[in-house]
Amino acid sequence: MFSVTLAPKLPYTGAVLALSLDTSSRGGSVAVLRDQAVLGVVSTWGEEDYSSRIFRQLEFLLAELGLKLDQFELFAVASGPGSFTGLRVGLASAKAWSEAYARPVVGVSVLEAVATQCAYPAAWVVPVVDARRGQFYAAAYRRSGSGVHLEGDECVVSGDEFLALIRSHSAAQSGWQLSSQSGGGEVAVVATEPELVTHLLESAGVKVFRASNVLAPWIGQLAVTRAQQGKFSDALTLDANYVRRSDAETGAKGR
Repeated sequence: MFSVTLAPKLPYTGAVLALSLDTSSRGGSVAVLRDQAVLGVVSTWGEEDYSSRIFRQLEFLLAELGLKLDQFELFAVASGPGSFTGLRVGLASAKAWSEAYARPVVGVSVLEAVATQCAYPAAWVVPVVDARRGQFYAAAYRRSGSGVHLEGDECVVSGDEFLALIRSHSAAQSGWQLSSQSGGGEVAVVATEPELVTHLLESAGVKVFRASNVLAPWIGQLAVTRAQQGKFSDALTLDANYVRRSDAETGAKGR
């Protein structure tokens, strides 16, 4: 499936022009933003990782908007968790453009881009993304007036571990420890594929909200906000947050 969304062309006002990439999964996307306004998005869903399609779709989007890579003032990229190959391609591209054009780059968590989409006013927001093998990428984000903030680590959990996190507000076995400073105990789960976790939460009485899997616009908006605050990533050290080891690393450790 191939999806293209273009916004009406806006006059250049000196605001930040950003290119945002999400190559973390089979359903990736590329977006162009001017500050928080999304000028255009290309997204697809296929059996192979999005990284195999990114460059031809980027070329298409830039042609439609009449832009070139050297015009961008900021590069934003999904830093994980997600596909090992996909994340490497996206990060390598963003870092290379950052170096080539002497522009800043900002890495943004996939889970944060999902959590940000939850408008429900729960004290805690738990984003969840399919990690395959019967597992999920998840994290606990505390809501505050300025958005959501990660508490603990992003983790990969089984269905039972995910349910334990929701029920008890803690999952020490996964590296999480949720404090009582949230101002309440209510939790909202937000997922790009809610059907994968709805059955797990039926007995917990937790609200599950659907997030768009077209993450590039959300990644771009978070990156622009950080850039305006002077919070950039180091192109030399910016790396993927895989959360779990790759199959190759797991196999090597077992030998």
